[in-house]
Amino acid sequence: MNKESLDKKLEEVFRENFDDEDLCISDEMDASDIEEWDSLSHITLIVATEEAFGVRFSPSEIETLNNIGEFKKLIMNKL
Repeated sequence: MNKESLDKKLEEVFRENFDDEDLCISDEMDASDIEEWDSLSHITLIVATEEAFGVRFSPSEIETLNNIGEFKKLIMNKL
């Protein structure tokens, strides 16, 4: 999977998870940039991403992420 495909697919996961068809994500964004991003939506986002990409994340991997760009790198490393 190339970066463009990953970006598009992950944005779709975010849009569905946060029920916002107009949501556009960027590498620098984090939970503070999306009002609805709380602890419960964080968990559902991780699970939805795992299902969409066919990967699994360990709790320690998730804890170290600071923004969406780092999340994308983690996904690419798992593919």
